[in-house]
Amino acid sequence: MVGFLRFQKLSSLKRVFSGMLIIMTTFFAVFVLPIWMQQIVLLVANNIPAERMETNTELIEHEVYRLNKNIERLNKKLDAFVPKNHYLIVNSTHNEFCLFKGKELVRKGKCSTGSYLLLEKNENEKWLFKTPKGEFKIRSKTTNPVWKKPDWAFIEEGLPVPSPNHNSRFEYGVLGDYALYLGQGYMIHGTLWKRYIGLPVTHGCIRMSDDDLKVAYNKLSIGSKVYIF
Repeated sequence: MVGFLRFQKLSSLKRVFSGMLIIMTTFFAVFVLPIWMQQIVLLVANNIPAERMETNTELIEHEVYRLNKNIERLNKKLDAFVPKNHYLIVNSTHNEFCLFKGKELVRKGKCSTGSYLLLEKNENEKWLFKTPKGEFKIRSKTTNPVWKKPDWAFIEEGLPVPSPNHNSRFEYGVLGDYALYLGQGYMIHGTLWKRYIGLPVTHGCIRMSDDDLKVAYNKLSIGSKVYIF
């Protein structure tokens, strides 16, 4: 059900930078650049004496035209980064998700991500329960998933760690009706503890409510992008 990170790998950093680049570029092009353009035009206009305003009108119009062209050029570059099919964006700070198809918002809601709690068995065995950030993809998906409990689940409960395939490792019905696998032990799945949706309480996985999870499962395909920041 839950993954853990013992070491930060270079590949994880690359996924983080890639995902953050897409998010920051989108925000800049959609929100920041148009505001900057308006402020530049107002600044230029406010500092031109009245007698020179008519003379400089053409210069202002030319500058507006140039800025609009730059915005169009940046939007075309941005479009190349936006997946055409369904994809998921997860805000792990606010524990919210947005499901998109292209630029169309399909669904938005609350989710739960990593608690950032640290579990220590000894000096050499430690688990930090955080949700990884970056660009991921759906590697597989299933209905009625079964949780194979990792070692830390037993240590957390103060129980002895069983053999890798011991019957006590398998729990049914705790992950909801669906699960989408991101790799390295991380999943998007349901939960029995629905009242905690929207809070950072997981061991690294992304939990959704039953209705939101069903939509995500039906819309996201194998290979669909998941961006976590």
